[in-house]
Amino acid sequence: MDDEKSTVDTLRMALELENYDVVEAHNGEKAIRKAQSESLDLILLDIMLPDITGYEICNKLRKNPLTRSVPIIMLTGMTGTSNKMAGLDLGATDFISKPFDLSELKAKIRTVLQRPTP
Repeated sequence: MDDEKSTVDTLRMALELENYDVVEAHNGEKAIRKAQSESLDLILLDIMLPDITGYEICNKLRKNPLTRSVPIIMLTGMTGTSNKMAGLDLGATDFISKPFDLSELKAKIRTVLQRPTP
C-alpha cells in the first residue's frame, strides 16, 4: 500500500515475477478495506498516505481479529530510529527505508512468509 504509483508498479512487477499475487491500494481507507476483505499473507505499508498514516493503518489492522496476525513490512521514505520504533511499537513486523534495495526487500518478504503464523 503506497501512494506513489511508480513504487507500486515497480514492486508489483518485481513480486509478480517471484510468483506472488499482489493486491494494491493507493490510500489508507482502501488499504484497510482490502486488508479486511482479502486473504493476505503480508502487507507492505507506506507511512505517508494521502488520507491517513501508515501508523494509523497498522494500529487499526492490529486491533482487528481478521488482520491481527498478518505481517506488515513498513516501506517508507521516513527514516530515523524514532520512525522505525513507532512502526514496530504499533505491531509492524519490519521496517525498510526508501530508497530500498529490491533484493533486500525480497529476502525480507521470504523470511517473514516462512515464519509460523501466531
